[in-house]
Amino acid sequence: WDETHFGKMGSYYINRTFFFDVHPPLGKMLIGLAGYLSGYDGTFPFQKPGDRYEQHNYMGMRGVRLSRPFCAFLGSCLVPFAYLTVLELSKSLPAALLTAFILIFDTGCITLSQYILLDPILMFFLMGAVLSMVKCNSCAERPFSASWWFWLSLTGVNLAGAMGVKFVGLFVVLLVGLNTIYDLWDLLGNLNLSLVMFGKHLLARVLCLILLPLALYTAIFAVHFTVLNKSGPGDGFFSSAFQSQLIGNNLHNVSIPE
Repeated sequence: WDETHFGKMGSYYINRTFFFDVHPPLGKMLIGLAGYLSGYDGTFPFQKPGDRYEQHNYMGMRGVRLSRPFCAFLGSCLVPFAYLTVLELSKSLPAALLTAFILIFDTGCITLSQYILLDPILMFFLMGAVLSMVKCNSCAERPFSASWWFWLSLTGVNLAGAMGVKFVGLFVVLLVGLNTIYDLWDLLGNLNLSLVMFGKHLLARVLCLILLPLALYTAIFAVHFTVLNKSGPGDGFFSSAFQSQLIGNNLHNVSIPE
């Protein structure tokens, strides 16, 4: 059922047809992009679950060029992400290998990763954020180094990605936020650290973990509204003034009083 739901939204992006959904747009945008890059033309109706794709190139959304699955590729990234996270936290190779082994053979993860769903995309950004956070913590002895900035910025990018796919991404934002508060509290208690240096630490985190994710999240919606410029099933959820900007709408280019 969900593949029918999100596959249709991928087609909307390819056809530039405006729609409304309860989730933020990034996941559906990536599904549509994968379909577009592999030659899917957005014509499959996605009317009900179980319909045969026949001649339609649906592999563009389940998979990208060279038949490398898109959602499955993101789902497969969870294994090295989990391995590297546990290895960084525990410094134990057996523990990291056991984690990767368990995840490889997790039936739910395998199932979710082989269809046109938001879940593997969401999990990719969730685990990416956790890995980036852990890696940044490991660079605590080298603050403001190139690797420290890289992992801190990548954490912010992954937070924006998680929030851009589903609002449940707020939970990883909470996790990173608590970790950041703990880190800053520890720095504040360090009597060898000047207030100026503490201010730099605070500013760096505000920049990478608040402003950067907010900017990227806003940019996602900017792309969303730019691409979807044709009238579609989501028109009625928005104002007449907004509908007048959609090509094919009855109110297109009509002057709407404030």
